[in-house]
Order: sequence, then structure tokens, then C-alpha cells
Amino acid sequence: MKYLLFVITLFSACCMEKPEPSEFDEIPFAPTAYPIVVPQGWSKPEIPIDNPQTIEGIELGKMLFYDPILSVDSTISCSSCHLLQGSFTDNAAVSTGVQNRKGTRSSMALINLAFMNKGLFWDGRVKTLEAQALLPVEDHLEMAENWAVAEQKLRRHKNYPTLFRKAFGISARAEITRDLAAKAIAQFERNIISKDAKFDKFKQDPEKYPLTDDELSGYQMFFNITPSLPDAQCGHCHSGSLLTINDYMNNGLQEAADLDAFKDKGLGGFTGNRFDNGKFRVPTLRNMGFTTPYMHDGSLATTDDVVNHYISGGKYSPNKDPLVQQVKLNNIQKNQLLLFLKTLDDSTFVKNPAYQNPFK
Repeated sequence: MKYLLFVITLFSACCMEKPEPSEFDEIPFAPTAYPIVVPQGWSKPEIPIDNPQTIEGIELGKMLFYDPILSVDSTISCSSCHLLQGSFTDNAAVSTGVQNRKGTRSSMALINLAFMNKGLFWDGRVKTLEAQALLPVEDHLEMAENWAVAEQKLRRHKNYPTLFRKAFGISARAEITRDLAAKAIAQFERNIISKDAKFDKFKQDPEKYPLTDDELSGYQMFFNITPSLPDAQCGHCHSGSLLTINDYMNNGLQEAADLDAFKDKGLGGFTGNRFDNGKFRVPTLRNMGFTTPYMHDGSLATTDDVVNHYISGGKYSPNKDPLVQQVKLNNIQKNQLLLFLKTLDDSTFVKNPAYQNPFK
């Protein structure tokens, strides 16, 4: 009897159906590391352990960044509000989402984000690029899509399952998730680096790449280097390789009688701290020539307007940063400062094929 049971069991095991071969079995998963090349003198970026930079991940992220598939009506992509020619801004006062819905703030330049470690968005509401990439998809003023639906669209797509396999080693379409999509987009965004402006060349070798006399005077006023020239009060907030202190400040753009009177509370709307009301991320001044208009609300149309704002000392509010005060520049000095700001533009960046739309 025991022998009979053994034979039956053995027969049953032999007759069991073998697992169906996966559509991914023939697709290799061998991602190629693509570490960020850190420019000389820059700090080392913080890369999540669970999301290293790879060629496959970056390429997938670029496709997702430019593909309107993540929006509810397939009309809006990340790139709709972040155009390469605008240094990944959309050159609008406020951005436009699906069905022509207007946002409330100007899009920020997506450059050198790998080196930003104090939160993202104008109000610092998220800490990582992975978290940032998730929010626009479900924002009703931007893409207005449900992530569960977006996941299904990616799973049904003819190309994306293969790309997710190559980037993250999935073994079934059901393993395509919003988190993996966000990781891929984050990899692409971390790889967006602008570092070849005239200013960079000057800093590396002043004799080989000198500034003009006017640009040099602007540089000295910007960073308050020469006692004989006025302090333009720029370098306090726009310093270092990134040309931003990577923090949040009230620069006197909004007038407010008290801490609760700000039209847009900025950082305070996220932290809940009244003293943070009216504070916004200090943006990089790199590529200013490509990112018009300026400020979180796009209210300043030109670099001339920006300089005039700081010359005026800004508008009153109780927590306006003490560094924002009237700047005394004559017309010649103001023009020299504006000429220096142009040296922060990286014209090679906006033509870089690594960042261009893969669907064109």
C-alpha cells in the first residue's frame, strides 16, 4: 500500500504542469552603472542606496518624463512644464496642466537637483526626487491622473514592460509600480547637470577664461569682494557651486502686515510654523537667461526687474530676511551686475542631446 501511494505521488508530481515561461525570461537584466560625474569643487551628491544611477534607469526615466501617458488625458507630461530650452522651466508665470488648468506657482528649473538636499518644490514639501516625482501625476492642476490607472497603462504598454525589466529586473507586468516609475524619473532628473557656463570656466582658470572688465566688476559686487565697490547683496543667498544656499527665505516679494497675511504661505504652508510663512526656496541663479519669468509667482518678467526689486529693498513683512535691504547701485554698476548674471548661462546645456525628447 505504501509502495502504491509512493508511485501515485511520484506520478502526480511528474504530471504537474511546469510554470508557464515568463515573457521576460529572454530579456536580460544587467543594468549598467552610470555614476554622476561630480564637477570639480562641487559637493558629492546623495544617491539613495535603493536607487543607484544606471543607463537603463536613466533612459526609462527620460521616456517617462517626456511621455504624456501619465496624465489623465495623455496631453501633459513632466516636460510640458519643464522645457529643455527653458533650463527645464516652462517660461510662464504659472504652469498650465490638463484641460488648460492654471497652477498657482511658476515651474522651477530642474538643474543640479542631485546636489539639493534640503527639500524640493518652492515650499520644500518633499525631501527626495523619488517623492517629488509622484506628486504631479495626481495633482488636479497638473496631470490629474490616478496612479493606479497610470500603473495599468504602463503595464499594458507595448514597450514599457521591457524597459522596466531592463532597469529594475521585474519578472511580471504586475510588478510595474508608481514607485519604480518615480525611481526612474528621479534617476533622469539627477543626471540633469549644468556646469559649463562662462562663470565656471572663469573660476577654473581666470587667466585662460577672463571676464570682461564690466563682468568682473559685476562679479565683485555680486560676491562683495572689493571694498571700493558696493555690495549687491547677492552672494549671501546665491553662493557656492550651485549659486544657491539651498534653503528657504522671505525675500520681500509679498507685502504682509502680519505673519498670517501672506497670500501664499510658502514653506509655512508645509511646516505649519507661522514664522515660515512667506518663505520660499532660494533658486539657483544658473541659466537665469533661459528661465524667465522669475520668482515663485512669475511676477518679475526680466533680470532687470529682479535687480530693481532688490535695489528697492523689497516689500514689508514681519519676517523679511534682514539680508534683503536696499542696495545702492548706480546705473553703470547695475548694468555691470546684469552683465555678470549673463555669465551664469550655460548655452551648451540647453542643446545637450542627453536631455532632449526621445520621441522626436
